[in-house]
This record gives sequence, structure tokens and C-alpha cells, in this order.
Amino acid sequence: MVAAGVFAPGHLGELTRIVSFDLVDAALEASGAVQSRVRLLPSRVVVYLLLAGALFTGIGYRQVWARLCAGLPGSPRGCPGSSALSQALRRVGPKPLKALFDLVRGPAVGAVRWRGLLVCAIDGTSVFVPDSPDNVAAFGRHGGGHAQAGYPMLRLLAVVACGTRTVVDVVFGPLRVAETAYAPRLFGCLRPGMLLLADRNFAVTALIEQITGTGADLLIRAKLNRRVPAIARLGDGSWLTRAGAATVRVIDAEIAVCCAGGPRRVERYRLITSLADEKRYPAQELVTLYHQRWEIETSYFELKSTMLGGRVLRARTPAGVCQEVYALLITYQALRTVIADTALATGDFSADRGSFTVAMHTARDQLIHAAGIINDTTIDLIGTIGHAIRTSPLTPRRARTSPRIVKRAISKHRAKGDIDRNIYKTQVSIHILPG
Repeated sequence: MVAAGVFAPGHLGELTRIVSFDLVDAALEASGAVQSRVRLLPSRVVVYLLLAGALFTGIGYRQVWARLCAGLPGSPRGCPGSSALSQALRRVGPKPLKALFDLVRGPAVGAVRWRGLLVCAIDGTSVFVPDSPDNVAAFGRHGGGHAQAGYPMLRLLAVVACGTRTVVDVVFGPLRVAETAYAPRLFGCLRPGMLLLADRNFAVTALIEQITGTGADLLIRAKLNRRVPAIARLGDGSWLTRAGAATVRVIDAEIAVCCAGGPRRVERYRLITSLADEKRYPAQELVTLYHQRWEIETSYFELKSTMLGGRVLRARTPAGVCQEVYALLITYQALRTVIADTALATGDFSADRGSFTVAMHTARDQLIHAAGIINDTTIDLIGTIGHAIRTSPLTPRRARTSPRIVKRAISKHRAKGDIDRNIYKTQVSIHILPG
């Protein structure tokens, strides 16, 4: 069941249930991008072409168009030329994609909650864009002076709901702007009842004040040499201090990782949190909870490795890059929403055990067959993608450790020195150090 006439290629297979016709039309209307007359490439179809391009990142838009039309009923449809597709993409622009992302973003039902708090993480990454003069001027390259090399890159910063790994909000722009400068633009998505996890880069007094000012709570790792004088000591060994106008709690912990048949590692962590009640929020549990911050690193891996396959984006203009990044995020959000809905509907597993790779490849198949776009009389709550996720869940996560190293260096020659690349089963113990 697809749309009629020239609107028929405008679909995303079964993911159309998540990114529906109504949502796309609302985004187009809100951004003033609805076509003045119906063309061979209506604006709605162009938006779905961009979203489908995020599923098939290794091919051009003409090949993506062929996949959108492959399962449509009737005679084979002609493919617009490259020039027509380029003009259509420019005509629609990035604003409808931004508006559509605002409609689909947010934590999915089933996101991790700890003692009633929605656990989220914030962090940044970089994405390669095509090497064109406009992209270089808009985004910049890595390095400075005579050391600039490689593709231009944009910096992307996101808030992700842990567990479901759905995107709560995102900001991106030139690489030369630091993560801490982008961060305040994301704080509008924070609400009371949320707990934000962040690494040492965000342990800045001004950011701590702004986060606590939203009513949200925080759990941020800080540098060990940071001065945090105690204004009150708590019974579990943690203590209270001031971070500008905010009163925060400091937890020092020693984490010992015992590897079966391997070395024993001991590291010291210092965490800063706005959760000051040591009885309601035990220090030991907070140290364990901080490990959830790595959920956002997995999200970036899914975006950059699983979806993009390590490739550079397609667009050679800054407006096209913005359009493509939002299309990538919308499609990622749709896949993650399907996984979360499947976990919620079946109760067989948690959302973090749903295979993103299985979801993506099944969504590709459904798109090529133009299947499951609209529910028929027998409503299947999880659909074909959900059933594939359910029958191929990831195994429960094991306690393991491996070195954080570059596995495929730029140089083909082996780096000097021996590196233990083994992965060990571990047993972790946490000891709170009194301040």
C-alpha cells in the first residue's frame, strides 16, 4: 500500500510507519517547502529519497531511486537523471529535514531509568565530508597551519538516551568549534527527571551551572588534579563542594579490574554529581552507573561504521551536508525506535540487545520490496523488522576488557612495541576512597 501516482516512490518501506506521510508533510509545510505544483519529484518523495539514501550509503541517488521503485506495482518507472535529482535536493533544502528530525527525536519508551531518573549521555564525534572548497570553508580540516590534510570534517554533538540509544537532540557545525562551545545549545532538551552522563571534557564549572539550572541532574567524570575543597563530608566517603553557584557531590573511587589469566589493572576515578543524597543515591551504584556513558559511543559506531561504513558523506555543499546529516539521524532514530518498540512489545529482551545490523538490513529488504508501508487489517505491532530483531537478539553483554588501541593504523608498518591485544573476562571491584 503505497501513495498514488508520482508520490508512490516516496516511502521508506516498513520504516514509513515510524516516519509517516503525515510527519513528512507536516515538516514540509512548517518549513515552507511544499511544491507549488506537483512535479515528477514532489517534495515528499525527495525527503524519502534522502532517508533511503541513509540506508544505502554506498551508492548514488539514482541507484537509491531504483530501489525505491523496485517493489512498486505496475510497469517499471523511469529514473530521473542526475541533474534532475540534484535540482530536487537543492529545491527542498535542509529545513524540512531539520523540522522532521525535531518531530521524531526524543527518548523512546523503555529507555534506561535509574531510581526514577532517565539516564542520558552527551558526547561529540567528527564526520568526514567531501573535499570541496565550500565544505572546507564551512567546516574546516583537522590540524592547523601546514599540518592540515585529509577530508574536511564537521563536529557533531548529541544527547542520547541510554539503553534504547535514541537521539534526544543533536547539534553540529564547523570542526573548529569545541564540544564545550556546542554543548549549551543542547541543554534545551534537558528536563527535571533526567540524569546526564559526560566525560572529563564537560567537567567545566560554567557547564555544570547551566545543566543544573535546567533542573536535570548530572554525573560527570573530572580530572584527578582538579581542586574540589570539601564544604561538607558525607557518611559514604563522598563530600560536597561548590562548582560556581551549584553545590555538587564528589566521589573518588578506586576501580580494580581483575582479568582471568591476564594482568590486573587499578584505576582511580573522580566523579562529580548533583545527586547529593548519599542514602538515596549510593556512591557505589553511581560509579557503576557511569559505565552507561559508553552507550553513546556505541551509537556513534552504529552511525559511522554500520550505516556509513566509514564512508565520506555525498554532498559537496554545506547545505547539502546539513540535509544529509539530518537524513542520517532521522533514519537512525527510526531504526532505534523499532528496536525499542520490539523490546517493549515482546518483553523477551532489553533494547540494548536488539541488533542494529539486523534491523538495518531487514529495513533495506522491506524498502526494496515496498513492503509494510501501511498496516493492513491485521495489525502487527512490531512488523517484519521487529520479528527479525526478536529472532536474532544479541547475547547478554559479558564483563570483558580490551585495550583501547588503534587496530588499523594509517601506516601499514607495525607500531613499535608489543601490545597485548587479547580480550579478557573480568571481575570488577569498586572501592570508595574517603575525601
